[in-house]
Amino acid sequence: MILLLLTCILFIGYSLLLFRFRQSWEQLALFQPGHPASTRISVIIPARNEEHNIGPLLLALQQQSYPAAFTEIIVVDDHSTDRTAEIVQSFPAVTLIRLQEEGINSYKKKAIEKGIAAATGELIVTTDADCIPGRDWLNSIAAFKEEKQAVFIAAPVVFSHNQSILQVFQALDFLVLQGITAAGVHSRSLSMCNGANMAYTKDAFLAVDGFKGIDQLASGDDMLLMHKISTAFPGKTHYLQSKDAIISTAPMQSWSAFFNQRIRWASKARSYSDKRIFAVLLLVYLFNLSFAVSFIAGFWEPRYWLLLAAAWIGKTLVEFPFVYGVAGFYGKRSLLNWFFLFQPLHIIYTISSGLLGQFGTYEWKGRKVK
Repeated sequence: MILLLLTCILFIGYSLLLFRFRQSWEQLALFQPGHPASTRISVIIPARNEEHNIGPLLLALQQQSYPAAFTEIIVVDDHSTDRTAEIVQSFPAVTLIRLQEEGINSYKKKAIEKGIAAATGELIVTTDADCIPGRDWLNSIAAFKEEKQAVFIAAPVVFSHNQSILQVFQALDFLVLQGITAAGVHSRSLSMCNGANMAYTKDAFLAVDGFKGIDQLASGDDMLLMHKISTAFPGKTHYLQSKDAIISTAPMQSWSAFFNQRIRWASKARSYSDKRIFAVLLLVYLFNLSFAVSFIAGFWEPRYWLLLAAAWIGKTLVEFPFVYGVAGFYGKRSLLNWFFLFQPLHIIYTISSGLLGQFGTYEWKGRKVK
């Protein structure tokens, strides 16, 4: 009886949360640039052993519609042991910086710091070496910054994928995260973003002392920094809802790499100064944990398996309207054919990565991280 009551309470809380996300998502208006932008942009790309990805990204950046006169591209090589630096040097217009620091816990933050120190642009745009932007990516960001007078911009990211279960699952799961990001930023209820596609003014970064205070964490170069800036500059953080602003990134190529990525993301949960995010994460985690508890309890009392089945169906019905809208924006509604069947996998990874992110270690870019 207690388990039934707790599950119902968590389900109601989760349902209200999804309803709020859906409302915020539907309030987002698509952005269309109203005038030519002229903000000078510095694109910062931290890269480690990205010889297979860095070339296509730099080529896509060279083909941007935004004027080259207002753009600089800086790649910070993080101790690569492959041909990453060599490939970067084959692009004459790209600045290459080599990271010298060793024995630190957050090489990515240090790489971004190095890039920003060398940047001459007013607006810092960060992305990852395995990403591909559309032709109007920088133009949409610059125009949005000027129209909104934004100091921090979160922008949309989508996973490329083949038809394998691993990649389809990642693509669908990431759509949900992106929808929550957009809804949370738009409603000013959550400080969420993804380092593959975000921008902030250099002055704002310097005003909050950059990554000072969060530099001991391997992760958090995106959301933790966002919270620092949004706190210092209230009302100046925005979400850019534009198809031109979408950037595509590669999914993980193995289940172990996927779990390592999600453990890395979960590892910063205890460091959120924005307690609203922690409260949302806790609710989501406990709701998913209730499925595991019901499954185990069913071995003693089989009726709990009926509760599990009902919660599985209920979870799907509550989430579907929100995810349907998000998938439409990204042109990915075909992924929804898998939505119901992927629920158990989503629950398992949420429980395991959430736990290991707080107490375990993970490997990232060939390094073991606490």
